Amino acid sequence: MAKIDIVDQSNKKVGARELNAAVFGLEADAGFVHRVYTSLASAQRSGDSKTKSRGEVSGGGRKPFKQKGTGRARQGSIRATQLRHGGIPHGPHGDSSFKSRVNKKERQRAVRLVLSDALREGRLIVLDKFELAEPKTKSFVAVADILSPVSGLYVLAESNSAVQLSSRNVQNTKVVLNGQLNLHDLLKYDRLVMTEAAVANIEESLA
Repeated sequence: MAKIDIVDQSNKKVGARELNAAVFGLEADAGFVHRVYTSLASAQRSGDSKTKSRGEVSGGGRKPFKQKGTGRARQGSIRATQLRHGGIPHGPHGDSSFKSRVNKKERQRAVRLVLSDALREGRLIVLDKFELAEPKTKSFVAVADILSPVSGLYVLAESNSAVQLSSRNVQNTKVVLNGQLNLHDLLKYDRLVMTEAAVANIEESLA
């Protein structure tokens, strides 16, 4: 099992904790994480791109010129696909689907791999608790500057309105509950700050 220091909001060590190797001790597998992430990201695409076919473009009801005698190629409509302002052949019709199947076990393994990478690279910080006296952006920033001067993802075990409200206007920062943890957020932020209670909950759900 890996061991990590537990710090307070002043980033001073107040204890230590053994981490479950099944969640935080996996070997790196960037290819697997990339496959799961791209699949999840593709599923977010709306697929509503739409072009008009020859039958949907307005106009073009009559033949533009007679069939023979002009020396030009015969045309039945000025909205034919080979003409300017004509319809688009074989274009998207607003019903495209970009989903690819990734099951629950694969998503969970990808999260465990990223958590293991965060621990191995020293990007994981475990707090004994995260509390603020009142919802105040300045108070949150003061703690964030000490713990994670770059972008940070903060994971709590239970809802805390003071912390969550205080973080809303802070750039490069997001506060979530452990049940809302997802692969996109884990890869987006440079530092991962978790309360000790959140670590325990994540170990229980992912081990």
